[in-house]
Amino acid sequence: MVSLSLRGLTKNFASVRAVDQANLDVNAGEFLVIVGESGCGKTTTLRLIAGLENPDGGTIFIGGVPVNDVPVGQRNVQMIFQNFALWPHMKVFDEGRYTNLTLPLKIRKWSREKISEFLRPLASKLGIEESFFQRKPSELSGGQQQRVALGRAMATSPRIMLMDEPLSNVDPPNRLKMRQEILAFHREHRLTTLYVTHNLADGVALADRIAVMHRGKFEQVDTAAKLMREPANAYVADFFKAEQLSHSVGFS
Repeated sequence: MVSLSLRGLTKNFASVRAVDQANLDVNAGEFLVIVGESGCGKTTTLRLIAGLENPDGGTIFIGGVPVNDVPVGQRNVQMIFQNFALWPHMKVFDEGRYTNLTLPLKIRKWSREKISEFLRPLASKLGIEESFFQRKPSELSGGQQQRVALGRAMATSPRIMLMDEPLSNVDPPNRLKMRQEILAFHREHRLTTLYVTHNLADGVALADRIAVMHRGKFEQVDTAAKLMREPANAYVADFFKAEQLSHSVGFS
């Protein structure tokens, strides 16, 4: 398990400040959910952590070590994108070939038998049916593509998992099942996970703590119950009241 910290993290896009001197501490092994209105900087923060964007200021620490200068792909961080980012020319799964699910493991020189032993149970848990295996992403529904994207990210067994609205295209019955599988995978592999969502019900079901983001800053980070009962400011209070009315989210 590894911790993650942001200190004064800043990112500008032309005249727009997407992330504004943001500070955050994520404990090793924690499942932290980031919520906030559209455009508040949630996705940009994940992209900065992954190394897909370069910060204009501040420092990202993974396990206490600054990683601003560590290239993408070498931070042992995996990100699941809202738009799936699957390889369009590759099929879903074939132990003997380069496919969307097997690519990370083939690069690591895993044997065909080891790939099958690891990926087939994972695919089954995520609802990736064998009938999908020989299809390309264009032949799958949005929800099916989302499941494949989750499976590919899980196959890499990173230290830190970043998830940007990973269940946005999954239907309600499968959504509940996949919540359980995401949490089980997080715990089994002792990951540190950051999960961005607009669905507060997902956040409450998954999070150890929830971070409320507003205008590029983190307003408050705490358990769902404490955020509701002891909001740090009017924005946090209004955000949770609005979300409760919209989604009928309950807090214990």
